[in-house]
Amino acid sequence: MWSGRHVVLGVSGGIACYKSCILARRLTEAGARVDVVLTRAAAEFVRPLTFEALTGRPVVTSLWDRDGALAHIRLGHDADLVIVAPATAHLIARMAQGMADDFLTSLLLARTAPVLLAPAMNDEMFAAEPTVTNLSVLRSRGVEVVGPEVGALAEGPSERPGRMSEPETVMAHAARLLRRGGPLDGRRVVVTAGPTRESIDPVRVVTNRSSGRMGFRIAEAAWERGADVVLISGPSALPAPTGVTLQRIETTAELEAAVRDALVSAAVLVMAAAPADYRPATASAGKIARTAGAVTLPLEPTSDILAATADVRPPGAVIVGFALETGDAEAKGRAKLARKDLDLIVVNDALEPGAGFEIETNRVTILAREGDVIEVPLQDKRGVADAILDAVEGRLG
Repeated sequence: MWSGRHVVLGVSGGIACYKSCILARRLTEAGARVDVVLTRAAAEFVRPLTFEALTGRPVVTSLWDRDGALAHIRLGHDADLVIVAPATAHLIARMAQGMADDFLTSLLLARTAPVLLAPAMNDEMFAAEPTVTNLSVLRSRGVEVVGPEVGALAEGPSERPGRMSEPETVMAHAARLLRRGGPLDGRRVVVTAGPTRESIDPVRVVTNRSSGRMGFRIAEAAWERGADVVLISGPSALPAPTGVTLQRIETTAELEAAVRDALVSAAVLVMAAAPADYRPATASAGKIARTAGAVTLPLEPTSDILAATADVRPPGAVIVGFALETGDAEAKGRAKLARKDLDLIVVNDALEPGAGFEIETNRVTILAREGDVIEVPLQDKRGVADAILDAVEGRLG
């Protein structure tokens, strides 16, 4: 995503400048070429040498200190993206008025690349009418804004927006901005993730080892590609991905109901969840005491969600299933692909080292309705998510 990208990181003067150091580092580590432009006030919070050490590139602080009089024009035209983080009330006001009285505002006026602002300021300043008006003006000109968020400010706790978004959130919004216009842009994608739980009694459940990581990474990647993403997840300790609408469920029946509701308006359904295949035929109303001795637990099958929701699939929607198998995984996946009338199925072997549940990596085979086979080598689950979405995008009209 970031390899070979040229990003200008504009930094205006506020205490949130420390987050800009992290952002510069993260972008550089991801493979971007990062040119940092500091306002005079920003250089009072963080010295230029810090950013130079983090990016390996010279830092611009003045119209007079880089490559001649037209440097701001060249840099503004060469960049793939301009991020301003933090964007103070003062900087936002100067942008809205079209001022060009330093390198950063001159570059912003001359740039041809998209711009992403990450405002950061006192909550009263952010709520003030001039700031609200200035941001409205900038949005009307195509400038994207991320945050600010509610949280501790320099002067203490606050229950209103003002705190700059975290670097990882800014990067996610920046990636989405760069990928605008792709096949998933503006389409609704429904992703399921994690296990389900079926009650034995008020304390114990039938479940499985799924952590939800694969589904969460797919939702994250789909949102960065411009999709409107609904993530339906069973119990998982993972935080909600940036920008994604997260709906928590517990049982397989709840998962089925949530998929049925969300699928009606979806262009894509990715069933990465691992719902329990069986549930106790009868759940005990009270905790089963250990002193009762051996327990026989009659089980009954749960609903097949892909089959049960087939009647609400929108015409042309891309339906993706998963098959986690043990032994002869590809043949079993091919049979499931046909039986459940899927466009794609993602197959992996639960016994293969480095793949499956509760780990950060995966290796899968993607089977298509027409017979095509895509082998995705062992890698982190975000890379696998991108490979799956590449296959999905190839089927979208």
